[in-house]
Amino acid sequence: MNILDENIIDSQRQRLRHWRIAMRHMGYDVGRQGMKDQEILALLHRLRRPTFFTRDEDFYARHLCHARYCLVYLAVAKNEVAPFVRRLLRHREFDTIAKRMGTVVRVSHVDLSVWRLHAEQAIHIAWSMSR
Repeated sequence: MNILDENIIDSQRQRLRHWRIAMRHMGYDVGRQGMKDQEILALLHRLRRPTFFTRDEDFYARHLCHARYCLVYLAVAKNEVAPFVRRLLRHREFDTIAKRMGTVVRVSHVDLSVWRLHAEQAIHIAWSMSR
């Protein structure tokens, strides 16, 4: 299940829908508006293998790695979210739910910075590895 944080603007959700990428929107389709970060994490624990996309940098932290979900911090402009979500979901390192679980990812124009469960340091993955 792919979930967009409420800080993702509606036009980006619509673009993803147009591309037939299934998404739920926090505060509309799942959860409620105004949820605190800890409440969001608790919700993610109850959902089945969610990937949570946000523009909130607080979600890019090593200690947030968990086997039951993936967190994706989108370090891009608010009107660039959809292309980068699609690009990440097509990347050979993240193109299945199983590959995403247990990771915290920072998506930027330059590369992907990834914390994996139990890793000592983040790894950097070039966009050139995408399909």
